[in-house]
Formats: sequence, C-alpha cells, structure tokens
Amino acid sequence: MLLGMAVFDTIENQRTEQTLQTLKSLENSVDWKKHRLVISDNGSCEETQKLYRTAAQCFPLIVIHNGENLGTAKAVNKAWKLRIHGEHLCKMDNDVVISHPGWADEMEEVFSRDPSIGICGLKRKDLAECPDSSIPFYRSKLCMLPHEPGQRWIVVEECSHIMGTCQAFSSKLFEKIGYLYQGQDEGKLYGLDDSLASYRSMLAGFRNVFLPHILIDHIDPGGNPYALWKNKQAEESLCFNGRENWFAKIKMEYRTGKRSLYWEDK
Repeated sequence: MLLGMAVFDTIENQRTEQTLQTLKSLENSVDWKKHRLVISDNGSCEETQKLYRTAAQCFPLIVIHNGENLGTAKAVNKAWKLRIHGEHLCKMDNDVVISHPGWADEMEEVFSRDPSIGICGLKRKDLAECPDSSIPFYRSKLCMLPHEPGQRWIVVEECSHIMGTCQAFSSKLFEKIGYLYQGQDEGKLYGLDDSLASYRSMLAGFRNVFLPHILIDHIDPGGNPYALWKNKQAEESLCFNGRENWFAKIKMEYRTGKRSLYWEDK
C-alpha cells in the first residue's frame, strides 16, 4: 500500500514536532518491506526537511517538494500519482500517532476479505460514530468479515463517513472514483475531501468501514491560528459565498450524475 501524506510545517504553525511524532510511530508500526510512504511537502520549513532526511535512514521514504501550499487533497494526489497498478492507497495526516503494529497489513486484509469495501479507516478516539447513536449520520453497524477456518476474526464498523485522518482506498475503488477532491479546481485548500470520498464510494456501490479495534491518537491540540484557519476553509465550503452550500451542491451533482464520480487531478 502507498501511504500519501501532505505536510505543511512552517515556523509560524509550529507543526514540526507533530510530524516527528507521526513519523516515529510509522517507523515502528508499518512493515516497510510491504508498504511505502510518499510525503508531498507543501513548502515546509528547514527543520521538517531535516526530519525527512533522518527518517529516510530508518525506512523507505520519498519526498515530493511542491514549493507552495497546495492544500491536502491536491498534495496527497501528487503522492498517489506514484501508485503502481493494483496498489491500495492511503491518505494519512501528519498529526497522528498509530501504535498498533501491522495496521497497514490489516487494512489490506479487509480489502482482500471483502471486495465490497471501498474505504477502510482508522478511528480517532474523539469520533462520535457508534451503533447506538441517536443521530443517523453517526449511527454505525458492526459486521464480521467473511473468514475461513484458521483465519482470525475481524470486526469492522460500517459508517456513512470515514474521517480522513487515516483513510485507505482499495485499488478497486480508486479505479472507479480516482483521486481526492475538495474543490481544488475552485481554489479550496482544506476540508471535506474525506466526506466527499466516502459519499462517492457509496454511490459507486462500495461500503465504508472503520477498523474499530485500532485507535489512533490525534496529537494536534487545536485552537491555534493555523487550526482555526483550516476550519474556516471547511466552513466556507458549507456556506459558499454566504448563500449556497457548496458541499450539498457537489453531492447533488454526484447523485444526479451531473458530475462524474471519477476525478483525475491534473
């Protein structure tokens, strides 16, 4: 599986330490003989550049230097362009710690056990999805994957929305819907690419799940100017030009066939 990670660390947003913690957790939790990491760097500071050079001594690492902030989806898409045919893909953020060993292997096993699953995510501890939620959007369903004698039992949590903190696309889904989209052709840098991907996946006939037994730590404390700016970017998509809900409009276009589910980010 190819792990694509967008990184935008500056002296001002002070995210280098979070990137360090994320890379350290990946070093010890991923089998790098089977998987590879491609970082799409959006013009990060020299301190983060040094992290890449250090990490590359511990596990295989490719860095794409964009020289400017392309936003999350477009940057991850550039990493995904290095995909080998048949390879699964993963979008992951640079502010999470994953301690569970072999999590990437388990994601791939989900896809091989049940080809109807298009997106498999790892669940942040602060997410609201649960089987008994009173809110339909957050209500989930626990399902056991098909298994043969001798195989381990794997339970997945089927949801309508898979948070993009660590979100894997099966190869079959990617071939149906293509790359991440969040309005980058309209100048949008952050927000809602994971929601749109989940929605496109369902319209393409796939199911979306979490692996609920693997929890990840979101280490971004939030509340800082950078986090608030990113949140504002997403909020603007929900209220486009103060009048139109851009997100609802795009979903309607997907649902009615006016907009193709497949996106080729050029």
